[in-house]
Amino acid sequence: MARIKFAKVTRARRKKVLKAAKGYWGAKSKHFKMAKQAVMKSGNYAFAGRKAKKRDFRKLWITRISAQAKVCGMNYSTFMNGLKKAGIELNRKMLADLAVNDKAAFAELVEKAKAAK
Repeated sequence: MARIKFAKVTRARRKKVLKAAKGYWGAKSKHFKMAKQAVMKSGNYAFAGRKAKKRDFRKLWITRISAQAKVCGMNYSTFMNGLKKAGIELNRKMLADLAVNDKAAFAELVEKAKAAK
């Protein structure tokens, strides 16, 4: 009788890959060989997406800050430089939130940035 030494391990590995490929179209969700390739490719896309997400959010925050700073009569780079000189250490995420939700507080920051300039 033939000995099967790693059947449990192999089956578990294949099940894990097929579970990750669940929902993929056609043979990519049924056949191990194709599922493995699809899962590896999707893992690469997910990795790149996590990096791009950070860039996209920073770009969004800068756009929001810039738009509100222009409304208050100042451009983005001058505003950020003025904040730095005034010693105000708010990150772009918080500044963007103020620009969208609390325009009065943002206007005060613009005035402080103008004064520090």
